[in-house]
Amino acid sequence: MPNRNLTPDELVKAGALLNEIRTRLHALSAGDSAALFAYRRKIAKELQYDERGGPNERRLLKAQVRERQGGKCAVCPHPLPEKYAVLDRLEAMGGYTLENTRLLCVDCDTRIQRERGYR
Repeated sequence: MPNRNLTPDELVKAGALLNEIRTRLHALSAGDSAALFAYRRKIAKELQYDERGGPNERRLLKAQVRERQGGKCAVCPHPLPEKYAVLDRLEAMGGYTLENTRLLCVDCDTRIQRERGYR
């Protein structure tokens, strides 16, 4: 299922929120560019965790999916690499759950992303 896009009205609201956040970040950093950078990084990281889960959650999920798949890529018959196997959501909005994910080798992930027009 394709990801939902925002309507034109929702895009305006999202833009307004983003402008408000930027204004508040500039006020918090009080002209300190290093603080502004740190605040941006912290907010971006936490928003990513809201969608993807934290590193420990994802590490545990990867281990569970690897075991479920018998250590093999979900697409090709090759063994998964020890590092850099890709945790792929079947449906993006479904989140990173055991039921909604599979592990792919880098080659299969790259091919699938190209086919989807993402890379």
